[in-house]
Amino acid sequence: MVYTIRIAIPEDEQRIRELFIEMLQTIYHTEDVEGYEPGSLDRYWTNGEERILVAEDESVVAYLSIEVHHEPEADYIYLDDLSVTESYRGHGIGSALIHEAETYAYEIGIHHILFHVEKSNTDAFRLYERLGYKVFRDDGNRYMMKKDEYR
Repeated sequence: MVYTIRIAIPEDEQRIRELFIEMLQTIYHTEDVEGYEPGSLDRYWTNGEERILVAEDESVVAYLSIEVHHEPEADYIYLDDLSVTESYRGHGIGSALIHEAETYAYEIGIHHILFHVEKSNTDAFRLYERLGYKVFRDDGNRYMMKKDEYR
């Protein structure tokens, strides 16, 4: 499977929104889900530190949104949404996107990566464990996972 990873551009927004819906439907096993609020992705198009990475074949087939947080205790990256369209799952695209996010964190000098995973999303949980992420906190119906060493 041949695909490339790049930083998303505003023209990718509609496809990202579609992949977000697909992710929610997969996690919650229902068609009845709501997408992003209007304007909620605008912050990713301002050339700041936050970004969305996309994987594309002939079209965008996956994405990962990266939030950068600067806190008094420690700076960290929060991986907000990861979605790989169903026909492309199991080919390493999610792992490749996470590795790109880790590289980006390293490049900007951030040493902690955090994200949430739904407890019911066992496939994603196993993927994150394989990539070296550990449960950092139990947040009820989901875990916060963390990785501090990624280089």
